[in-house]
Amino acid sequence: MKIATYNVNGVNGRLPVLLRWLGETKPDVVCLQELKAPDEKFPETAILEAGYHAIWLGQKSWNGVAILSRLGKPEETQRGLPGDEEDIQSRYLEATIKGITIGCLYLPNGNPAPGPKYDYKLAWFERLHKYAAKLLKADKPVIITGDFNVMPTELDVYKPERWVDDALFRPEVRQAFKKLTDKGWTDAIRKLYPDEVIYTFFDYFRNAYGRNAGLRIDHFLLSPEVVPRLSAAGTDHQVRGWEKTSDHLPVWIEVED
Repeated sequence: MKIATYNVNGVNGRLPVLLRWLGETKPDVVCLQELKAPDEKFPETAILEAGYHAIWLGQKSWNGVAILSRLGKPEETQRGLPGDEEDIQSRYLEATIKGITIGCLYLPNGNPAPGPKYDYKLAWFERLHKYAAKLLKADKPVIITGDFNVMPTELDVYKPERWVDDALFRPEVRQAFKKLTDKGWTDAIRKLYPDEVIYTFFDYFRNAYGRNAGLRIDHFLLSPEVVPRLSAAGTDHQVRGWEKTSDHLPVWIEVED
């Protein structure tokens, strides 16, 4: 099974790019972030015509996550991250597909830091820790993937000295990500490529893509039941060079049936 994550940066504005990528690479499951569209504006018909069933959690102008599958309709298991009934931001959606529970998340950016947005990011992380622990206790195959808005180490950021005060790289945020891996979640990319420079995001400014001046902020975290089945991982680097594309790359893994 090939599973991909892609911060599409506007599902309707980037729809031609999304459909081209789906047609050329044909992942079995896709987790999308930053739909930037309310539920009624999600392009379900176009996605169906491309061969994918979908579930989604939209939000006008901001956020939004979706799970696409060409292996049948995703069986939704969780809508929204538990822990704060007043949180109306659309950032987490979960489904079971072919026996694997897949959580799609769009973790808050948190800038400017310090400040209310940063506090919200750390609080969201705390809720994720609690829910992720619950998922681990189930002893079932689980994958949590999406845009985490975290560079876990200096290897994951071009010129890390420029990012020391940014909400994506502050010590508290990196520690929050490390807490997940310390508790038993495996970073799939680093499992297969522990020492390679791999970026998943390139800013639109200063020719970042052309200079390979990027960040690794889109991740796959695997429960122990999935790790032995991990057979491949990578990025679709070429997609970032397409016209009117997202500033993120599609990232993917393959797990054996």
